[in-house]
Amino acid sequence: MNRREKKANEKLLNIVPAVLALALLGSAAAQSVQVTRAPTASQAQTAQAQALQAAASLRPAVGGELRSLELPGFGTVRYYASDSGEGRPLVLTHSVNAAASSYEMKPLWDAYAGKRPVYSLEWPGFGQSDRPDTRYSAELMTQALLALVDQLDSDVDVVALSLGSEFAARAALEEPRIRSLALLSPSGLGKSRGGSQESREDGRSEQTYERLSRFEGPLYGLIRSRPSIQYFLGKSFRGPVPEEVVQYAWETSRQPGAVHAPLYFVSGTLFTPDAYDSIYSRLTVPTAVLYDQDAFVSFDRLPEFAAKRNVAAVRIAGTDGLPQWEQTAAVQQVLGDLWRQAR
Repeated sequence: MNRREKKANEKLLNIVPAVLALALLGSAAAQSVQVTRAPTASQAQTAQAQALQAAASLRPAVGGELRSLELPGFGTVRYYASDSGEGRPLVLTHSVNAAASSYEMKPLWDAYAGKRPVYSLEWPGFGQSDRPDTRYSAELMTQALLALVDQLDSDVDVVALSLGSEFAARAALEEPRIRSLALLSPSGLGKSRGGSQESREDGRSEQTYERLSRFEGPLYGLIRSRPSIQYFLGKSFRGPVPEEVVQYAWETSRQPGAVHAPLYFVSGTLFTPDAYDSIYSRLTVPTAVLYDQDAFVSFDRLPEFAAKRNVAAVRIAGTDGLPQWEQTAAVQQVLGDLWRQAR
């Protein structure tokens, strides 16, 4: 192995979470490692049929009606809809990780569904949306949110979680019908706390993706193991992790094609380089940042962001990245203040 190859491998190891090494010790993780081979035509047809059946069998993440929209060049994006209630429609967007879905936003769905129109978007590659083997990007995710707003054909309030905040902010720069943004523990406001939670410039994210894709089967098999899911969720909850959250993450990570989008996430290609200067600093819409501690992202530039007239930063004490689960009432209070400002 030459010096360049050794250095590349060291970088690869740095972005793979340490929990993967621990997961190797577990029999469940070991059983999940498989060697993938190119399928025959008949195998591909069978896999497609199985994918459709499995997608239909994934239980709903939240209540309401499951609807769809077509995204050109991608396929079907789905979202949950509850039309009852009064006021401006509320759009919820979950985070991006190895097992993301609208279930992450369930406490807010339950709090507002029936009181105002609520819609929860499943990002491309996650939840009930299609999960093809295609290129996932911040632009693709942003287009999904823009397509939903266009389909609703109404002014909306958006509540976004973690990396979803970057996509929501991008959309707000293009779509005037997004009247307010609530960003829960957003990425892009400081240095990441882990090698995989940031964009790599000069094409390095793409290079990382190419290296990771050689091991996508075994790698994702480890990431989606129940011990791994429990470990990562444990970093986002101050208290005990609800078993229902672990279970749904485990279920959604086993849908056909579930490996594809998370691989782009781990490689860093879904993150925006210098998101503060290129996205957040340009926002003029009323915006609230809800934060406390976060094991994966930091908020170094939050004071600068909060100095803008349209931005409020509110610390939700006692939370580690998922305030909507552990301090639902406090989050609702901040949201109510934001929406009154955005009338």
